[in-house]
Amino acid sequence: MKAYPTDRIRNIALVGHSGSGKTDLTEAILYKTGVTNRIGRTEEGNTVSDFQAEEKKRKSSIGTTIIPIEWEDTKINFIDTPGYFDFQGEVFAALRAAEAALIVVDGVNGVEVGTEKVLKYTDKIQLPRIIFVNKIDKENADYEKIVHDLKNKFSNRLVPFTLPIFEGEEFKGIIDVLNKKAYTYENMVRTEIEIPEDQLDEVDAAYNDIAEVVAEAGEELMDKYFSGETFTHEELMVGIVTALIEGAVVPLLAGSADSGVGVDLLLDIITKYMPTPDDDRARYGFRHEDDKMREVNVDAPMAAVVFKTIIDPFVGKISVFKVISGKITRDADIYNVTQDKTEKIGGLFFLRGNEQIEASEIVAGDIGAISKFSTTATGDTLATKNDPTLFKKLKYPRPNLFIAVEPVSKGDEDKISSALAKLQEEDPSFVSKRDPETKQLVIGGQGNVQLHIIRNKLLDSYGVETKVVPFKIAYRETIRGKSDVQGKHKKQSGGAGQYGDVHIRFEPTEEDFVFDEEVFGGSVAKNYFPAVVKGLQESMQKGPLAGYPVVGVKATLYDGSYHAVDSNEMAFKLAAQLAFRKGIEEAQPILLEPIMKVEINVPEEYMGDVMGDMNKRRGRILGMEPQEDGSQTIVAEAPHAELFEYSIDLRSMTQARGNFFMEFERYEEAPHNVAEKIIEASKED
Repeated sequence: MKAYPTDRIRNIALVGHSGSGKTDLTEAILYKTGVTNRIGRTEEGNTVSDFQAEEKKRKSSIGTTIIPIEWEDTKINFIDTPGYFDFQGEVFAALRAAEAALIVVDGVNGVEVGTEKVLKYTDKIQLPRIIFVNKIDKENADYEKIVHDLKNKFSNRLVPFTLPIFEGEEFKGIIDVLNKKAYTYENMVRTEIEIPEDQLDEVDAAYNDIAEVVAEAGEELMDKYFSGETFTHEELMVGIVTALIEGAVVPLLAGSADSGVGVDLLLDIITKYMPTPDDDRARYGFRHEDDKMREVNVDAPMAAVVFKTIIDPFVGKISVFKVISGKITRDADIYNVTQDKTEKIGGLFFLRGNEQIEASEIVAGDIGAISKFSTTATGDTLATKNDPTLFKKLKYPRPNLFIAVEPVSKGDEDKISSALAKLQEEDPSFVSKRDPETKQLVIGGQGNVQLHIIRNKLLDSYGVETKVVPFKIAYRETIRGKSDVQGKHKKQSGGAGQYGDVHIRFEPTEEDFVFDEEVFGGSVAKNYFPAVVKGLQESMQKGPLAGYPVVGVKATLYDGSYHAVDSNEMAFKLAAQLAFRKGIEEAQPILLEPIMKVEINVPEEYMGDVMGDMNKRRGRILGMEPQEDGSQTIVAEAPHAELFEYSIDLRSMTQARGNFFMEFERYEEAPHNVAEKIIEASKED
């Protein structure tokens, strides 16, 4: 692949609902541009984009891939993203690296949830976009309805740039509205035909919509429009680019990845009208942490952001980056600003799927990859050490579904930690941790698909088979009442004995643990106080009800006795433990459950269902807050035990339109019936 200057580069994030045909579209593009000599099919597992074993198995993308192609002396970097909701972190990162988005819509299924989500998000971040209505040649495809639904759901800014030609129920070809030309296709090769007479008015109306948008780009153009003059090609280009960048227009195109219909027109519109990385008006995807704004210019000091990490057990680590300014050369030492470390380049290349295309340099605005960085992670800033800048770390969605796993083979316990760390590096929206209380290995992500894939990768790539085990809730025990008890440890078995005697009052407190002493007259020597405290603290690790840690206890040592010969620290520690067990049982012990604060964002039409469901989960609605996009954020509290699979249930309730986040708020007394079940279950373990 030849080197391209910044103004001949386009970076396009390919997004949409799962199954809309994003990967099939890249295959059609690769074939059309001569990169491949056959069209790969998702269902056959032979596409350039979906090269991972798990992707071939699922026949769907689970990771972001870079697909660079050349068209009309322009390099287009397609950033192909997964359609699964569980991998929205990948989508967010790809959109940051792009100057525009290509949203693929299924021409048969119409406007699906994934379509809605990416349209809302790209609108929120003010990213220019194109909508490609795929599968337009399939039975039951309805372009007109899709256009209507899109305009109804989002805005009248959506304007058809191409129109399908139908004769009766049969699809025949595509009309290029901008150039007022019609084409039929055979083997991806187009042939110009006359525009059907019954569609001339439709074409004129669509063209006038575009012209109206162009006219708004400047006063001169507006005057020309109202005077009835035709825009020149140059004026049309300038006006459309301006409208795209400002969000005044979203082009809609019809086509088919399977047959290649409209693919060339799509590429034409991308090269002609999508913003270049160095356009001053283009969105600056990565935000500066400092005040050193970098100009997207090859002559500026080098700065780049790593937005994707690939770790292959055999090839090693590959860091995928976008150069913001300057250029990266093969022989350069790279300074990681985020981690304050210098990295050596192992290899510099462009990626096309898993193919590595060697590069001597990668310039501002382009996307490339480096192998064998030792410490660089996703989101890190790369720069020249003598003039560094720093970009903000990418924000990934927080995990909302957690499961507990363990290796099937006990010998894999060390291996699994290393493997999970690498998988977390590849996908920062995934987390893994060893819970210090329950001692369980917990993995978390956006949904069950993501976590299932993580477990499959552990097996396929790292040879670690795992099993899901029951998730343990970190309950607590405390006391409601007071008690006054004696703990006496006495043992005589020849020689020196053991003797420790303590009198302790137990009572509730707001703090986790408080120790006090009111010993008079030296009934307990002061040097034994630390042993008493230690005995109490060790006992608090396992409560009398169900074996959970005890909190909220004040222990006051007020009396006791000791023996000049037989008393020692161990004896007083054991005496304190005896007193604790007796004292807690007499002080009305109760079980505490963790309460989570939950923020749920849903479209307004699902409010009733979501709030009703939350009440069934023993939740409390605290308030609601309307959002700019018309959705509502519900703030609630609910026991952690009721939220195990809330991610899955919420997705089902809202047709995947809802999302949520929860965090620990406090502990509360568990209802009697709930506590009884937990205590009974603990006896069975």
